[in-house]
Amino acid sequence: MAQKKLLLIDGNSVAFRAFYALYRQLDRFVSPDGLHTNAIYTFKNMLDAILKQVDPTNVLVAFDAGKVTFRTKMYEDYKGGRQKTPSELLEQLPVIREMLKDLGIKSYELANYEADDIIGTLSKMGEKAGYEVTIVTGDKDLTQLASDKTTVLITKNGVGDTEAYTPEHMKEVNGVTPIEFIDMKALMGDNSDNYPGVTKVGPKTASRLIQKYGSIENLYAHLEEMKKSKLKENLINDKDKAFLAKKLATIDRDSPVEVTLEDTEKKDIDYEKLRELYERLGFKKFLAELNSSADAQGENTGVEQYEYVELTKDNLDELADIKEKEVDFYLEMLGDNYHVAPFVGFGLRVGKKNYVSKDIALLQEMPLRGILENKTIKKNVFDLKRTYVGLHRLNIEAGGFDYDMLLASYLVNNENNSNDLGEIAHLYDEYSVKTDLEVYGKGKKQAVPEDADLFKHLAAKVSVIQKLKPELLKKLKDHEQDDLYDAIEIPVAFVLAKMEISGMKVLPSTLLQLENDFAIKLKDLENKIYQQAGEEFNINSPKQLGHILFEKLGLPPVKKTKTGYSTSVEVLDKLKTESPIINQILDYRQIAKIQSTYVKGLLDVIQSDGRVHTRYLQTLTATGRLSSVDPNLQNIPTRTEEGKQIRKAFVPTDPDGYIFSCDYSQVELRVLAHVSGDENMQEAFKTGYDIHSHTAMKIFHLDSPDQVTPLMRRHAKAVNFGIVYGISDYGLAKNLGISRKQAKEFIDNYFEQYPKIKEYMDKAVKFAREHGYAETIMHRRRYLPDIHAKNFNVRSFAERTAINSPIQGSAADIIKIAMINMQKKLEELHLKTKMVLQIHDELVFDVPKEELETIKKIVPEVMQSAVKLDVPLVADSGYGHNWYDAK
Repeated sequence: MAQKKLLLIDGNSVAFRAFYALYRQLDRFVSPDGLHTNAIYTFKNMLDAILKQVDPTNVLVAFDAGKVTFRTKMYEDYKGGRQKTPSELLEQLPVIREMLKDLGIKSYELANYEADDIIGTLSKMGEKAGYEVTIVTGDKDLTQLASDKTTVLITKNGVGDTEAYTPEHMKEVNGVTPIEFIDMKALMGDNSDNYPGVTKVGPKTASRLIQKYGSIENLYAHLEEMKKSKLKENLINDKDKAFLAKKLATIDRDSPVEVTLEDTEKKDIDYEKLRELYERLGFKKFLAELNSSADAQGENTGVEQYEYVELTKDNLDELADIKEKEVDFYLEMLGDNYHVAPFVGFGLRVGKKNYVSKDIALLQEMPLRGILENKTIKKNVFDLKRTYVGLHRLNIEAGGFDYDMLLASYLVNNENNSNDLGEIAHLYDEYSVKTDLEVYGKGKKQAVPEDADLFKHLAAKVSVIQKLKPELLKKLKDHEQDDLYDAIEIPVAFVLAKMEISGMKVLPSTLLQLENDFAIKLKDLENKIYQQAGEEFNINSPKQLGHILFEKLGLPPVKKTKTGYSTSVEVLDKLKTESPIINQILDYRQIAKIQSTYVKGLLDVIQSDGRVHTRYLQTLTATGRLSSVDPNLQNIPTRTEEGKQIRKAFVPTDPDGYIFSCDYSQVELRVLAHVSGDENMQEAFKTGYDIHSHTAMKIFHLDSPDQVTPLMRRHAKAVNFGIVYGISDYGLAKNLGISRKQAKEFIDNYFEQYPKIKEYMDKAVKFAREHGYAETIMHRRRYLPDIHAKNFNVRSFAERTAINSPIQGSAADIIKIAMINMQKKLEELHLKTKMVLQIHDELVFDVPKEELETIKKIVPEVMQSAVKLDVPLVADSGYGHNWYDAK
């Protein structure tokens, strides 16, 4: 006989977690008749994950019947400090119960008792009857029910993300058994449930006392044996509170419940009622899942199924005479790095017909190759850059790309940076396509499914590209972002694809020499550290390093963690003057990181053509900035000489060629001067002043640039860039190591001299509050759901983002325009020079010797004329026989 499994769910607790999981999207989750649905939606997702994990035979969801229980009669203020349940959640609880009933799951509440007591009673009944019991809750009070037959799953952040509490885990986490946990709570009290324990007794003290005495009864029986102390005094004074707290904390496992274990058996799903409910709530995802599930049960669902034709050599001729001027194409690869990822298959939608295949060689056959290379036939794809590079690997120079679903979705809502077609489709209530995680698995477990499932997945993907195109393009137009999409993001995707394909030549010999040099430096630093420490130890072990610094050498500890002394960079920076060993350790860490991340890291990714081919993530950041991965070439350190040395390995293709670098000078501050319209700042840029010296003169009330000291300029620079990021006097004081009063004075002087910048900041925050987003000069939006948050820190971060995003995002747009114009120029002049890297405000080129003079002229010109601002754009350039010499 199969093992019976009883699943008991704390309904109120899980619903509460579900509500706040999508709280920021509260306005998005509203049914057609105006009911909030975020808690119902997430509760269902959490329930599905739990049911899949536990696979129970019996299920019950327990709810609180009301605020008045036997505990409030014992202690009137029990749970009195809790905030009122939001009305948006209250209105969803009855619907959650309705949904559970339609799913064949029993829910139950009991007057004068809490859900905890129902669960405690039924878990006891289940244990006695030989059931394997699982409890799901967000409340650790229920961990007292853990036993060899009962596991308590505490919900954490994500759907299906739980922590399993068993007696062994309880002992590990709290140092006590589940039963002893009640006594721990009696000593600690509970702020959440609003009952006191013993004054100044926290978790550690409570755990130590219960580990020693086993219970509060035994503790008080031996209280006289304790030495005189403040703790003993508090225990004596608060004895009544401790015993009351124990009563309040103890779950009643003999509550007068009127349900039996038989009542908790899972019933059949009522498909008709559930379908009506999902339609009423507007849950398209669950309707699709329900229809699929019902279809498996033999019901007629009417759900749209994407039909497909498997494309083979035998039927390839069907594509010979297509009349369509627009097709949809999807190229599937397994893994993120499309420069090396294995090909899985492809889908081509012509008219209303989906062709799919896993025979990648067919793409090189006519007429399919001809369709892909024909520029007059428009191609709708999911990820233009990925598709272009993938086809290039197959020696197919595709053309006619017209629509990119990924880029369109990213511009419409760049807070979501998924690159999974299924996930993005779900954002627009299109659930006919599964996510890649569902189909292929994750990480090392990724595997291609059977042909039928693969073909169905490819057909769904290529169909959804077309299906969502009108909606996404309309949203772009409504947001005035169609020009941003057409004139910047689509063209720059082509530019990036070509840059990635070109890659950059890297000399392994240079890296190997650096590896040897750094190894010698690290060994030398090791010996110096050991000499200072008086012994050898593992420098990379925080525990051993903490022992040496704070116990053996007696340096003042700055911060402690759960595992011991903190040895973070922030902590070590504060101890630099205490001992020579600190700077040695910081140098050691820095060089060790450069050695492992950049020297060895780059050696691992040089491909067979002797080049590294980074990938640019075009849809990752909310500001529009590009990110570089596999490898990340934007993070090569430039502040230390060791970091700069890495750039010596990057060389031109031709031995006598050059690496040419050109970067914008203070582009974000120039954008700030433009958007704010501040005359004083604009004057500085128009007359070619050093902006930081100019600012120093203003905030220090100086008459001449000659009076500006290097320290004054450094402080002014920190203020300039700090203002762009909405810095506070506290943040500036911390950055500069000055008093908060002095920092406030700097900021006040700054705004006095640049008054329109303060006006801009106020207007930016006001705009974000009124519209819910910030916007660049090219209408790139960044949504700010926290701009009205009650929490000061959360709201303040959103306000700073409202100020900064238009600046940083506009700077990102400017360099993208420069890249597009630069690529056009290179092609117009038929130059062999290739643009090979973009490092935020810097463009890097691989230049043949004979084209250097031309490049020296045209690159700064193109970059400086990218957009017309109220202040001039300035681009500084340099060149050399490697990237190091070009800077």
